[in-house]
Amino acid sequence: MRRVRRILPAEQKRAIKLAAMRDCGRRCVYCAAQLDYAGATLDHVHPLAKGGAHDQGNVVAACPPCNRLKADMLPVDFFMRYPWAGSNFIHHARAVHRALKRQARRAVSLAFAGVQAAA
Repeated sequence: MRRVRRILPAEQKRAIKLAAMRDCGRRCVYCAAQLDYAGATLDHVHPLAKGGAHDQGNVVAACPPCNRLKADMLPVDFFMRYPWAGSNFIHHARAVHRALKRQARRAVSLAFAGVQAAA
């Protein structure tokens, strides 16, 4: 079955990006780097390719390197692999769905527990 991709009008995409920038304090939610509007990208925390929605609770502002690093990984997989990104996500992503924040907390705790057990 072929999936139809919905194209958003430019003004709607701009409004979503501005809201994501405001909600994240103009910082990348993964590395906490300062963002300007031109350099920021929109990231779907739960990727569209894996069933995520294009709504405000799933869209965050990220810098291009972090957005490429995350690619289409699920949040749990990404935060388990990069717990520092999960810690920053918990702090800076204020308008995401609560379930995504819970996943981040759980993944970061497990990742840090695994590091402690290995030491």
